[in-house]
Amino acid sequence: MKKFVIVALEVAVFVALFFAVTAWQTRNLLATDRQAAPALVATSLQGQVIDIADSHGRPALVYFFAPWCPYCSASADNLVRLRKMRDVDELEILIVALDWESKGQIQQYANEHELNVPVLLGGSAIWNDWKVRGFPTYYVLDREHRVVRRDFGYSTQFGLWWRTWMTG
Repeated sequence: MKKFVIVALEVAVFVALFFAVTAWQTRNLLATDRQAAPALVATSLQGQVIDIADSHGRPALVYFFAPWCPYCSASADNLVRLRKMRDVDELEILIVALDWESKGQIQQYANEHELNVPVLLGGSAIWNDWKVRGFPTYYVLDREHRVVRRDFGYSTQFGLWWRTWMTG
């Protein structure tokens, strides 16, 4: 019984630390109080102008990355699998490149990770409007494009699926 109590306390401390670190990391991101998400209009790698407002009426995952970020690279496959699990009609997924040197660098990243979702070329205005403070940062928006979830850092396939599934 004593061993069980010790293990339970250790698990409780770990969980508390995990949530404390997560709260600290996300403290300066957009609030999840169902306020409208900022505008997001950017050019894709294919040269299309993408406006997130065009996907109003369905939830969205907006994922910000930098091509040099190892955590972003580790997460890329999870985004590809999420797209295969969630049809475009039920979830918009946009990947926004920030802190990049050339379009070729982003194209190489997209090819390397076989990205199957729109990759947008973001700039400082998007960076500031969406309060991106590190990479990867992502937001989950509800059907009215209000911010309902946010996170920073690596997320597992299950974590991404769960966060977006809970939204709708």
